[in-house]
Amino acid sequence: MKLAFIIDPLDSMKTHKDTSYALICEAIARNHQVWVLYQHDIVLINHVVTGFSRALLLINPSSADGLWYKISDISATPLHEFDIVLMRKDPPFDMEYIYSTYLLELAETQGAWVINSPRSIRDYNEKFAITKFSQFITPTLVTSQAHLIREFLIIHHDIILKPLDGMGGANVFRIHLADYNISVILEMLTHYGTRTIMVQRFIPEIAQGDKRILLIAGKAVPFALARIPKLGETRGNLAAGGTGTTQPLSARDKDIADSLGPELVKNGLMLVGLDVIGDYLTEINVTSPTGMQEITQQTGLNVAAMMLDAIEENFKSRNTEIIPISKL
Repeated sequence: MKLAFIIDPLDSMKTHKDTSYALICEAIARNHQVWVLYQHDIVLINHVVTGFSRALLLINPSSADGLWYKISDISATPLHEFDIVLMRKDPPFDMEYIYSTYLLELAETQGAWVINSPRSIRDYNEKFAITKFSQFITPTLVTSQAHLIREFLIIHHDIILKPLDGMGGANVFRIHLADYNISVILEMLTHYGTRTIMVQRFIPEIAQGDKRILLIAGKAVPFALARIPKLGETRGNLAAGGTGTTQPLSARDKDIADSLGPELVKNGLMLVGLDVIGDYLTEINVTSPTGMQEITQQTGLNVAAMMLDAIEENFKSRNTEIIPISKL
């Protein structure tokens, strides 16, 4: 197959842990052709969505100095001429990201198969989407009004506040009734009442880790990556200094995954990262879910191979509705 990866700049890729890198390596190992392009390379020319793409070859996959790849000159290729287009651009989920989903959605009407579905990437805000599955979430408030947040704090005593467009634990705050900085935190996060944020009851089980559960074609990978906060932190994100350790899925984890899987697949979301703290769903990651390499390194389970299995099986069926793979 001819696979196009929409990713962040290659030189910024952390090959020891990047999921896109694992997928690229697995695809090339299976003799698929891999092409890469960046967000600004997706354009509309003469009514056709086109990518200014570069063919990629591995030259030294274990290199630590960035010399792990070789790319061709740029060529303009209509996106529908690729067999698969994988949208793996990291947030921020800003207007440029949204414009990219518009272009990719148009490309779908021209025959491209895009993973994940651009419409669903746009519709499933990674923080807010959990509200579609309220039976699995902790008490939650979404608002820009400071007095409502203060009332929520009085009820629950210990709460988490986070922007709806962040990633990696950025600008996530924990406050409690005795906090002296409540006003300034609310002013900063809500931009003086003009920006909507999410507020949730604090989940003390964060001490045991913020679990990343990967769903591939609606089926859960059998191990979660529990991201343990460093001392003095309430955020488990690896980007915030957390330590990742794998663990088998709990019964509750499986219940959440089994309940969400069919709905996510129905909406064209082939690769999804669920975040679960204790027994509660906290995020649904659909833009560029990570965690594959850490799970593979610690368990020996080749998660990237599972994803390529799903892609290949669905490609053979030529079916735009994702079918679960039997090997998970």
